[in-house]
Amino acid sequence: MPFLHVTIVEGRTEEMKEDLILELTNTVNRVLDAPLENIRVCINEVPASHWGIAGKSIKKRREEDVKR
Repeated sequence: MPFLHVTIVEGRTEEMKEDLILELTNTVNRVLDAPLENIRVCINEVPASHWGIAGKSIKKRREEDVKR
């Protein structure tokens, strides 16, 4: 039973997340020949203030980009 755990920064629409679940499920089905009913997808959304890149949170990086 394939289980996909995806971590993304919050802010995507419900439709985008539904599309992601569908596309990931279809890809695993095609690549691994796993039955659709056995494929699980879990999306973990993280606040931009809790995700760091190069020593700064994504939130702070976005704020700095807006100021430029």
